[in-house]
Amino acid sequence: MENSKKTSFTQGSVGAALVRFSIPVLGALILQAAYGAVDLLVIGMFSDASGISAVGTGSSFMAMVTFIITSLAMGSTVTIGKHIGERNAKKAGDAIGTTIILFAVIGLLFTLIFELCTGFLVETLQVPAQAAEKTILYLHICFGGIIVIIAYNVISSILRGIGNSNLPLLFVGIACVVNIIGDFLFVGVFKMDVAGAALATVLAQFVSVIISLFVLARQKLEITFTKNQLRIYKQELTHILGTGIPIALQETTVQISFLVINSIVNGMGLMPSAGYGVAQKVVTFIMLIPSALMQSLSAFVAQNIGAGKKKRAIQGFFTAMAGGSVVGLLMFCLGFFGGSVLSGIFTSDTAVITESAAYLKGFCSDCILTCVLFSFIGYFNGCGISIPVMLQGMVSALCIRIPVSLYMSRLPDTTLTMVGLAAPISSVFGIVFFIICFKIISLKRSAVS
Repeated sequence: MENSKKTSFTQGSVGAALVRFSIPVLGALILQAAYGAVDLLVIGMFSDASGISAVGTGSSFMAMVTFIITSLAMGSTVTIGKHIGERNAKKAGDAIGTTIILFAVIGLLFTLIFELCTGFLVETLQVPAQAAEKTILYLHICFGGIIVIIAYNVISSILRGIGNSNLPLLFVGIACVVNIIGDFLFVGVFKMDVAGAALATVLAQFVSVIISLFVLARQKLEITFTKNQLRIYKQELTHILGTGIPIALQETTVQISFLVINSIVNGMGLMPSAGYGVAQKVVTFIMLIPSALMQSLSAFVAQNIGAGKKKRAIQGFFTAMAGGSVVGLLMFCLGFFGGSVLSGIFTSDTAVITESAAYLKGFCSDCILTCVLFSFIGYFNGCGISIPVMLQGMVSALCIRIPVSLYMSRLPDTTLTMVGLAAPISSVFGIVFFIICFKIISLKRSAVS
């Protein structure tokens, strides 16, 4: 891999390094989010509210699966990044070989489990009866492509650990183009409805993985990796899982909480269900900036910790928090004042747009709060201290987000605006929790030194 394509995290301007790395990460996240968004957009053009509800619920579940995979793969990003900071190319290669075998096994298990439990999942999510059959069909097709989704995210995690965020952007860009073509072909021309949307998504990621493997085979990587390293190394597996499992558990709990909220909203009727599905697509795009900062900061911190530059790692943490919050303010304004316009991108149904905009008004203050929260998460993940991240995510989801959503949904004459307030309320708790953890860890380090 050429040096021009690799960002140096341990030297030069902290802000410039984070911006250079995070922009391609953000671009990749935007394009990846476009998969489900394009599905919903095309379904909104050629189907009805039941199709919108099915794709909204189904793609939300698939987003959860993708987030879990990405979170677990963060263990690989941090481990590889640390070895790169240590300038230990051999161990970085061992971590890559371990990652490939580990996620191949996970992919097979996920495919088997989810395919067998599709009906149960749809019932648990309380999908409206009018959309249940379509949701089952959409999920069955998507579950068949989980191994492809995992392959893409593993490749991206490895490259980001090395310090390259440009190639993941290229690969997801190719997938997005294929997905758009597939959606209009399968849904618009062949009238395959939700099945066409799901098929286009899986096909797009498959094409992206094949092209990425072809490109990587011809790249010169700044690591030592051979076919003989394609096995499990106990020490690397311990590091990957030790960091990745708490992050994945945290993300799993968070995503399950949003699925529970989806279930709660589904119980409010077809229109709120469809509106929530559209709102979640808007939210997905709004929240991409804090997500990009989190992933970039984790790689930045990991390399600097590996290089013994702890003060630089902390400097990166505060830089990411300040820059993200400024952009988060802009996202807040878009969500609060332009919710109807943003929702109208995905559907022309006035009732669905109204419901979606109502949810966004309650949710949008989380745009600012999450930039602070995700900066904490990125810093702790990069340090390999992922237990606080897990605890915060689980407590926020189970003890705050779900109960508050349920309470708000049962108020007399309630609206989706009230339900949307659950997210920022839980983020406030998370920020306070991490401030306390940061203070405790700083005091312990001061005592040791």
